[in-house]
Amino acid sequence: MVVLCLGGAIRPLSAATKRITVSSASRSTIASALTRQAAASSARMASTFYSGEPEGPVLKTDIPGPKSQEAIAKLDKVFDTRSLNMLADYTKSTGNYLVDPDGNALLDVYAQIASIPIGYNNPALRKVAESPEMVSAIINRPALGNFPSHDWADILETGILKVAPPGLNQVFTAMAGSDANETAYKAAFMWRRQKERGGPTVEFTEEELESSMNNESPGASQLSILSFRDAFHGRLFGSLSTTRSKPIHKLDIPAFDWPHAIFPQLKYPLEEHAEENAQEEANSLAEVELLIQNYHIPPCAVVVEPIQSEGGDNHASPAFFRGLREITKRNEVLLIVDEVQTGVGATGKFWAHEHWDLPTPPDIVTFSKKAQTAGYYFGDPSLRPNKPYRQFNTWMGDPARALLFRGIIDEIQRLGLVEHTAKVGNYLYGKLEALARKYPDQIQNLRGKGQGTFIAFDNPNRDEFLKKAKTFGINIGGSGRSAVRLRPMLIFEEQHADLLIAAVEKIISS
Repeated sequence: MVVLCLGGAIRPLSAATKRITVSSASRSTIASALTRQAAASSARMASTFYSGEPEGPVLKTDIPGPKSQEAIAKLDKVFDTRSLNMLADYTKSTGNYLVDPDGNALLDVYAQIASIPIGYNNPALRKVAESPEMVSAIINRPALGNFPSHDWADILETGILKVAPPGLNQVFTAMAGSDANETAYKAAFMWRRQKERGGPTVEFTEEELESSMNNESPGASQLSILSFRDAFHGRLFGSLSTTRSKPIHKLDIPAFDWPHAIFPQLKYPLEEHAEENAQEEANSLAEVELLIQNYHIPPCAVVVEPIQSEGGDNHASPAFFRGLREITKRNEVLLIVDEVQTGVGATGKFWAHEHWDLPTPPDIVTFSKKAQTAGYYFGDPSLRPNKPYRQFNTWMGDPARALLFRGIIDEIQRLGLVEHTAKVGNYLYGKLEALARKYPDQIQNLRGKGQGTFIAFDNPNRDEFLKKAKTFGINIGGSGRSAVRLRPMLIFEEQHADLLIAAVEKIISS
């Protein structure tokens, strides 16, 4: 059975509704109308960064079209397709446009769930992929903990560590965002127990060694990680206990008895609700401190997203996060900032927590998605376990992916894409503000001002909105219960914003 996944809601498609249908004449009319409308405010249509992009969306068939349907049916025999959103032909996709097997080219403002940084088939990354370094990394993949390559330090220093958050000068590389968070939690537990023992040179007791093999205290520590309601930190076994965004993620999986606090539920527009929003944030911070001090399984760390992405694009003010940093410092627990989705430029800063102006840096920052690799940064040497093999697996990351991230970093810096994204985000937000004034019932709680292109709004018929967007040549995503979230690439430009705005208005008015 083939289904579409819209904004996280999995819906089976009946034979009558399995395609996003639009007539041939309408497809042509829609595509040309979007291009004409966008052209009125943007003379240049294709990308100014790279050649090869179409001037606008191309709609040739229903989605999925006949070729896609055939390929999906074949895939479904060997791979679960129930979460399938759209089948892609990556050999034809380019820049900001995702192409399917039927030749439909959609302006992609979802970007593989916020994971494509500088466009499909980026020529600079193709050069990286064809380099002798990459060839060696792929066919000689090392078990990094035991057999790192002679140039691993150079690869890290010229890539991942080149963009390390201020104050954090070491990295543990990992495989995915969930893995990055889970290993960060392990680092926090080991840090806390080492501190309680009296330092890294104090040996484990025989009781600790024996009880750990029975999953019992004191070897198995009685500690927790504090997270927030509506948070998402991954689907692995440990990280799932800090994920609280959707029940479907957690059902049937045993979970740790770990605490969570209410994340501030801000009201918009922010300037009209300043006093009550400040009180909301104060209440959340008070609950965090209460849980740190009184929860029956003591937290050794607080993990937080700069913007709760899967949970509905929920924001908080810089003052809230500064307060969180003060509380964690005062209570001697770690602050782990999960930058898996917000990191690598999307908010107009390389790391979203740079917006907060923290008095001291976070203890740990996790990353993945747009980095095309994963891991966590840290600065305190005591966050390295006191003995080898305590934080270890066969791969411990992937040099090929680290090389790719280095190429991404080089292009971001060469083209000034972080600053560019901040500028384009302001432009896009202004256009959406105007639309929100025109259609207040359809664009609600617009948020993300000053946060680059990391923008979202609520729509009362969100799933239908996302489905309809494809008929206007836009691939867009949702989050939470009603949010439409924008996750364009760093090469998204004002002309792409014009196309998007034209499409959004047509979706609303159609």
